[in-house]
Amino acid sequence: MKRIPLFLSLTAYGLCAPNTATAGTDKDKTPNERPNILWLTFEDTSAREFGCYGNTDVHTPNTDTLAARGVQFMNAWSVAPQSSPARSSLITGCYATTYGMDVHPVQYDTPEGILFPQWLREAGYYCTNNSKTHYNTTLNHKGCWDECNNKASYNSPKRAERQPFFAVFNTVTSHMGRIRTFHTDGRRDYTTEGIYPQQLTLPDYVPDLPEVRSDYAGHLEAVQDVDTWLGFFLKDLQEKGLADNTIIFFFSDHGGCIARGKGYLYESGLRVPLIAYFPPKWQHLANGLSGKVKDLVNFTDLGPTVLSLAGIQPPKHMQGKAFFGKYAEKEKRTLQFALAANHLHHFTPARAVTDGRYKYLRTYLPYRQFSMRNYYQWGMPSNKAWDAYVLGGHNTNPIWALPFDRHPAEMLFDLDNDPGETHDLSASPEHAAILKQMREALSKHIRETKDLGFFLPTTRAACNIYNKVREENYPLEELYQLAETAGTATPDDLSLLHHALTDTRDEMRYWAAVGYAQLARQKYTTDCPDELLALLQDSNPYVAAEAAYAVAYLGHPSEGIERLVTPTVEADRKIGYSALECLSLDPLMRPYLRPYLPQLKEAAETLPRKQNEDAGLMARGILVNLGELDIQLMHGPEAYKQGLKLNHGRRPMVPLPE
Repeated sequence: MKRIPLFLSLTAYGLCAPNTATAGTDKDKTPNERPNILWLTFEDTSAREFGCYGNTDVHTPNTDTLAARGVQFMNAWSVAPQSSPARSSLITGCYATTYGMDVHPVQYDTPEGILFPQWLREAGYYCTNNSKTHYNTTLNHKGCWDECNNKASYNSPKRAERQPFFAVFNTVTSHMGRIRTFHTDGRRDYTTEGIYPQQLTLPDYVPDLPEVRSDYAGHLEAVQDVDTWLGFFLKDLQEKGLADNTIIFFFSDHGGCIARGKGYLYESGLRVPLIAYFPPKWQHLANGLSGKVKDLVNFTDLGPTVLSLAGIQPPKHMQGKAFFGKYAEKEKRTLQFALAANHLHHFTPARAVTDGRYKYLRTYLPYRQFSMRNYYQWGMPSNKAWDAYVLGGHNTNPIWALPFDRHPAEMLFDLDNDPGETHDLSASPEHAAILKQMREALSKHIRETKDLGFFLPTTRAACNIYNKVREENYPLEELYQLAETAGTATPDDLSLLHHALTDTRDEMRYWAAVGYAQLARQKYTTDCPDELLALLQDSNPYVAAEAAYAVAYLGHPSEGIERLVTPTVEADRKIGYSALECLSLDPLMRPYLRPYLPQLKEAAETLPRKQNEDAGLMARGILVNLGELDIQLMHGPEAYKQGLKLNHGRRPMVPLPE
């Protein structure tokens, strides 16, 4: 598809510089007139991948012009590095953990009336979504929209004349699926798009491998397609006479496709491009913001901001801050927060907080490596190549091995001096005060937002966990203290953990088992109490799996591994395999796994492996870790043909404003 050239003039699509002396005065508007609001969203793209954010390897003229004439946020966070918890935070104006909507991509029962477009509709706005929802709630995803389908548009004949609109269009042209091709054979020549793989500037945290360069080039091609897609809307707004009355937001759902991006709480997974453009008529609603703005903003802020622009006061329960419009909050953020719950089948809660310079990352199961495989993402050739490079013993750069290593429960990074987040300062005496400050800020935030992310996925099923904790006056403080203790456990915590092993509540037993596993990995204890061994038969598969991991390091490797290899219920096999994958990454544990090779090989051949979370695929991944299978064969021979087709194809630049 032919790329739209840079505008011949800034006024061609309504992108004219406002006259600050007269822009946005009451003379420009009719009584009770309200602006149209357009969200143009795309996927899997970090801020650093656009020209206006400093990338010199990509050509994004439409985006760069929009940024130059609008408000370009330099410190915008997605809240979560995966689609469904990010969108759940967008649509509610609250952190996804507040409603238990953080597990990707699982829908749970939530309260009614939390999706903000409904309030816009009640105020007279015509609300359309074309057409991704992906909210982690069993509520009707389409019920808050006037139209929600692949034809929905502000151009709908159902929208009344002069009725203001809030319209969302989401393109998947930049989604990871574009380069999730299993191999690079038959890939297009990206140099025809002005992208030269051998000349690309790679982040310092990824190895310089051909597959990494190829995937990055393919993703940058997608970024240029997103830029072209933006141009289609700018042109349509002008042709339909809507440009002078429409405020545009342009942003990604979370970070990008280069390895160690999507799914990780690093800046590469969280920091997104976010640009807002105000036509002169509505410039006053920008509240004096223009150009590159360093304010801390995140996805919880966008819902309140849209309501504020529409003249609607955001409800008090919303946790985000409106940064534009009538109800914009004068007090700016000094801290912002982010969350992650899982890499699909791996339940690994983590949180992050930043003040704009320092970044604190807290993981609550620190013995689980960040590179626990998300088998969708491991369909990218770059992830497979990186995996083979490090685990195959070829790596000579310790930075490139970091995601495959165990890590501290707490990490601290100086983003000004270490934008790649490769130098952990958590053990630095000079930064002890900052570490303490960040730790306390995150702990306070968890409590203020009533974070439900420490409940197990299974205990959230078949109930509304948000209502449950309030109706039962659940002791959340007790849960928070136990989860925080588990990841940083010392011998002084043994009494607390031992007591929790026999708690009647699943999540309490789980975090007690996590605490014992952490103590065992740190070699702080060798004692394996009977109560921990008894949890191998626990009715909750998450509790049993974490207990099995713990006892494997406390003198009972065979009992623990046997429990993980042979689930009591077939549906729970993947939960055990997750812990087994973690064990298989430890060279000291591999000899204990080898007696179970026949069972694992049988599972790899007989169990399903076509979908991202199939148990057969997980079994094959464990065999890769044990040196029994080449990672290029992990997805099976059928993946090669699929990859060839994808490498020859190209995702369309849709949807369009038809």
